[in-house]
Amino acid sequence: MSKKAATEKKLTLPEVKKSLESMGEESLDQFQRRTLDYTSKFVKVDPEEAQELVGKLVTDFSLDEDEAVQIVNCMPKSIEELRIFLAGGRKIIETSKLEAIVSLLNENRKTT
Repeated sequence: MSKKAATEKKLTLPEVKKSLESMGEESLDQFQRRTLDYTSKFVKVDPEEAQELVGKLVTDFSLDEDEAVQIVNCMPKSIEELRIFLAGGRKIIETSKLEAIVSLLNENRKTT
C-alpha cells in the first residue's frame, strides 16, 4: 500500500472566504457556512492582497509564514497589537521594523 504525502498550505482568512464562496453557499455544510459568515465579518483585505502581504512579511521582514498569516488575518493597527503576534518568537525585532510593518498593513487595509 502506498503512502500519500500530505501537503499543508497555510491560508489567510480572505483566501478561505474566497474558497468557500467559490463552492456556492447552497453546497456548504453548517460548519462551512459559519466559517463563511465569520470570514465575511472579519476579512480586512482582498485574497490577492493577503497573499502579497504574507510574501512581503516573510521576505522583507524575515517573519515565519505562520506569523505572517496570523498578522494578515488580524491586521493589527499598532505596534503594541503587533507585538502580541511576535511575542512567542525568540528574535527581537527593532521598533523601526515594527513601525514599517504597521505602515504596510495600514496601506493595504480595507476602509469599509
